[in-house]
Amino acid sequence: MDINARLSEELQIPRTRLDATIELLDAGNTVPFVARYRKEVTGGLDDTVLRKLVDRLTSLRNLEKRKEEIKALIDAQGKLTEELIQAIDNAETVTEADDIYRPYRPKRKTRASVAKEKGLEPLSEYIMLQQPQYDVSIEEEARKYIDAEKGVSDTDEAIAGAKDIIAESVSDNAEYRKEIRSLTFKYGMLNSKKLAEAPVYEQYYEYSEPVSKIPPHRVLAVNRGEKENALSVSITVDREIILNYLFSEVVTDFKSPAFPYVASAVTDSYDRLIAPSIEREIRNDLTDSSSENAIKLFAVNLRNLLMQSPLKGKTVLGYDPGYRTGCKLAVVTPTGAVLDTAVIYPTKPHERIEESKKVVKKLITKYDVDVVSIGNGTASAESEMFIAETLAEMGGKTKYIIVSEAGASVYSASELGAEEFPDFDVTERSAVSIARRLQDPLAELVKIDPKSIGVGQYQHDMKPARLDEALTGVVEDCVNSVGVDVNTASYSLLSYIAGINSASAKNIVKYREKNGEFRTRQDILNVPRFGAKAFEQAAGFLRIPGGAEILDNTGVHPESYGATVKLLGTFGKTTADVPLSLRDEVKSYGARKLCDELGIGEMTLNDILKELEKPGRDIRDTLPPPVLREKVMTMEDLAPGMILTGTVRNVIDFGAFVDIGVHQDGLVHISEISNRYIKHPSEVLSIGDVVKVMIKSVDLKRQRIGLTMKF
Repeated sequence: MDINARLSEELQIPRTRLDATIELLDAGNTVPFVARYRKEVTGGLDDTVLRKLVDRLTSLRNLEKRKEEIKALIDAQGKLTEELIQAIDNAETVTEADDIYRPYRPKRKTRASVAKEKGLEPLSEYIMLQQPQYDVSIEEEARKYIDAEKGVSDTDEAIAGAKDIIAESVSDNAEYRKEIRSLTFKYGMLNSKKLAEAPVYEQYYEYSEPVSKIPPHRVLAVNRGEKENALSVSITVDREIILNYLFSEVVTDFKSPAFPYVASAVTDSYDRLIAPSIEREIRNDLTDSSSENAIKLFAVNLRNLLMQSPLKGKTVLGYDPGYRTGCKLAVVTPTGAVLDTAVIYPTKPHERIEESKKVVKKLITKYDVDVVSIGNGTASAESEMFIAETLAEMGGKTKYIIVSEAGASVYSASELGAEEFPDFDVTERSAVSIARRLQDPLAELVKIDPKSIGVGQYQHDMKPARLDEALTGVVEDCVNSVGVDVNTASYSLLSYIAGINSASAKNIVKYREKNGEFRTRQDILNVPRFGAKAFEQAAGFLRIPGGAEILDNTGVHPESYGATVKLLGTFGKTTADVPLSLRDEVKSYGARKLCDELGIGEMTLNDILKELEKPGRDIRDTLPPPVLREKVMTMEDLAPGMILTGTVRNVIDFGAFVDIGVHQDGLVHISEISNRYIKHPSEVLSIGDVVKVMIKSVDLKRQRIGLTMKF
């Protein structure tokens, strides 16, 4: 297989560009670096397409590796033929390749292998002649194989053994299996039935849906129900469809005396050997494809969550709600430094409300707090009411917001949390995290395992390695697209920069702590064990605000500094004139002519011009800011027909959850998102979107809010 040709066709990338891109990746260049600084080579492929390319390239290379292994294994048996080589080479999947290998795979003891040991293989071949008339009847031929020492006591046992051999031969046929797999997928039904009481799976107690049409989230739902012993799950298909196909392939003469024996063997082959195997394979395929779908959705949600607009320049009071142990507070400066901490007890069982108000008011006044960031966990509803009342008493200058505290406890108990705040307990660290994730979601959330952030569905049912790989790629792309201040970034944030691993990130922080701030990007090369290759990959994503070189605070790569200075000089400017726009001058001069003189491509020129206009720019600043609140609402305040502004908190296969300012997020079902047909909510909505919604239904008993965007 020409892997590159296939990828070029699948991904619609010109072959020459694809070859050059793969060469860059194979040379050890990172996806963020290639996406940002090798656009002329790739034709401007973004990080999402590049990661898809890497995934598919790896998959196809693994397929080719498996094919070569299979050829070697068959060849070692002296059975590799040109026909087999061609069949293996033509296999489209690992499953198809393994089907071809199936007859040659060393088997554990089977009914067919036992029959062969008894010497019954010639009898099976005799039956499979399927002659119109036999000179010697099959029963009479079978008598020749009666041998008490071998365990064949009569003709029935001989014929039964021969049929076992035929059944296994049919089961091992790769073409039959491929077609049966296709027929089962096309005509099969996935069924689930109740095994034990579990209300969460109630809709699947008596459930059936075509295999070819079942949505990914329902596959994962019934899988989990089965895993929890609440459901039994199976795939069924009309046997006649399969048996008709097998008979048409295996039976050569329906009037032959051999037909009853062949038909019996074929039926047994399907019922006993093929059907259970195909069911496992299809369920595995459904699970794998559904998992990939869930991982892609998780990745999209994670990207949108991490890239939410930061609340810059605000002093924030982080508030970690609780009952018995109280509510932990942490005042955090606009740069993330912790000014003060406290514990209050406004909730049950203590309800020291007035005393708690005094503490909050004192902190807000002393540090001129702009926003209170309240975690949405235990006791958050009571805490929100308490804070709203307290802020109202202070005149309403300070606002509040409810933020997801998913993963805050994971960070608090982590080694990183202990390193950052060795003198804080875990709840104090949570309060800091709740404040910081409002100020800079990306910088704070990278400290937490993405699986713990709470924007996926069925993430605990995914293959951990595959999920980690996909989510790590998303975090890397987000961090590199924003860039980091190398003089303030935590090592956890630095570790996601292209070319920098955890050890290198820690070395950068240690060097910074010992020697003071980096003045130029070039100084980073002084960090122990930080070589030229790592610098090449990382430098363009590291920022040095206020440093000795203005370009060090831009996305211009050091390899393009010379071209940038020459570009500025062409129009009588220097780096001292930055920020500035040169687009009109470049247009008049001629972009192509200028690129030839500078020795760069037009895509690189455009990127340089963009960076010169806004050095230190944050691409997240163009996104809608968080919605701050002044007063609290409860579900009891809601009524159908009310129109509210909300923030999308999670996007799933069947809809989106929207924070509308009450403790419980509302659900906009996919059918209520748009007046036009959409296949998936992500076509319209993303995490962080600020949307107008109308209350459709309120179920106080089940604590559910139905929303619509169609009004």
